[in-house]
Amino acid sequence: MIVTICFDFGNTRRKYAVFENREIKIEGILQDDSVEGIRSLISQYQPQKTILSSVITHDPAIEEFLSANSKFHLLSHTTKLPFTTPVGKPETIGADRLALCAAAVEFFAGKHNLVVGLGTAVTYNFISKYHAFLGGGISPGMELRLKSLNDYTAKLPLVKPDWNFPLIGYDTRTNITSGVILGMAKEIDGIIDAYAERYGNFNVLLTGGDSAYFAQLLKNKIFADPHLIYKGLYAISEYNN
Repeated sequence: MIVTICFDFGNTRRKYAVFENREIKIEGILQDDSVEGIRSLISQYQPQKTILSSVITHDPAIEEFLSANSKFHLLSHTTKLPFTTPVGKPETIGADRLALCAAAVEFFAGKHNLVVGLGTAVTYNFISKYHAFLGGGISPGMELRLKSLNDYTAKLPLVKPDWNFPLIGYDTRTNITSGVILGMAKEIDGIIDAYAERYGNFNVLLTGGDSAYFAQLLKNKIFADPHLIYKGLYAISEYNN
């Protein structure tokens, strides 16, 4: 049995998933990006392989520790990938987006795929049937939209996400939840429709912690998988080992 730990350091959370061969056995959230937390995890699961996707400035000692205790790979623009990336500035492509594209190629090879990642930001990532990542778009995520309404207005409160909201809000809280959550759903549907006009048939993959909730609000047919980034990281780890 080969154990692989995939680390995903996002803007909001530091997450991980433990694979036994190709199956996710457990996932979790680290309290921080300290070496101590990583050491405890490595000691518990003793992985043969590790991979890190990071969109933050993390402690470089983490890479040193993982390299010393496993076959480690840092996902970057120099990583060998199962798809091509746009020419220009490949170093500017977020590691998380590369992982999502790898998952699309792994599970839906030979097809057009639009991967929508729901996180601090919403990312739209289009991979052609020729396994070429063409780019996409980036917009603010749900929590960022909720927080900005509080940060940049004098009186609007910070509202927590609530999926039981009406179409027509009846107070400040429901007006905000309807506007932000339903607004995001309509944005995603609109982007999908725009791609459909150009490319016709393609898969839509929705991922992120809130993907199951948003899937219920979309009119377009999608595949919802909250673990897609981990599956992409695992595929990249295998591709580079």
